[in-house]
Amino acid sequence: MSENIYGNVNTDRTWDMDRRTKANHTPQHTGSDSVQIRSSRAAAVCLLLLCVFLLTAVIVLCVHVHTKNTNHREERHKLLTKINNLTEQSDLLLTKYINMTNERNGLLIKNDNLTEKRDLLLTKYINITDERNGLLIKNDNLTKQRDQFNQERNQLQKILNKTGGWFHSDFSFYFMSSMKKSWDESRRYCTERGADLIIINSREKQDFVTKITDKREFWIGVTDIVEEGTWKWVDGTSVTSGFWASSGHIREPNGGKLENCAVTYLKKNPELIGWIDVNCNGAYQWICEKSSWF
Repeated sequence: MSENIYGNVNTDRTWDMDRRTKANHTPQHTGSDSVQIRSSRAAAVCLLLLCVFLLTAVIVLCVHVHTKNTNHREERHKLLTKINNLTEQSDLLLTKYINMTNERNGLLIKNDNLTEKRDLLLTKYINITDERNGLLIKNDNLTKQRDQFNQERNQLQKILNKTGGWFHSDFSFYFMSSMKKSWDESRRYCTERGADLIIINSREKQDFVTKITDKREFWIGVTDIVEEGTWKWVDGTSVTSGFWASSGHIREPNGGKLENCAVTYLKKNPELIGWIDVNCNGAYQWICEKSSWF
């Protein structure tokens, strides 16, 4: 568009100059050269001014472009710095996230382990509680049985007191005869009353018998009449640790086939404390024993 304007201006100027030249044309050419020189100078000045203007515009444009580029580089540098900072922050946050995830997983595993332990302890607690309740029930039953036993024992003791001769010690009732009979007759007396000849299977029991017999011989419930040398109690159990009397050259039992029953014995000279074997047909007092468990 600017070229059209400049073209139009030049065309107008050319036409105007031609018109003036024709109007003022004279046969003489006086002053035309000076006019042409002035026009050339004016055109040169205009061209020079135009060049200066264009150069100035180019310089201003270059400065503007350079300033823009510089600003863009600074902004780009700032943006890169921010991006680097954000990247570092992102990496740091990612590391923290991974650490927290691992920590959470560890806590979840611990929680699972603690839950299993809790469940195991809870199961044990339930089992112990059930066992305790069972023991409490058993204890209540045993308490009732004990009370019932004490009641029955007291009643039986009253009955025995009326019949005479019977007494209670530990968990058994005993009868000490004042008469003397053979071993078989003595045992029959006991069995007819729901008892049997006394069984001595402990040192405490032996001491008890030694105390109540008061140096007298009493039949006890042991015999080897079935098999010689094999002594058994009246309940069929074998004698594992007897309290046979012995002193010096005397060692009981020593009677052989003629002495298949035993009595308690206590003699000071020579001292013989324990059991001795005697003939079963001999006449001795006896001790009956009856358990107080019904």
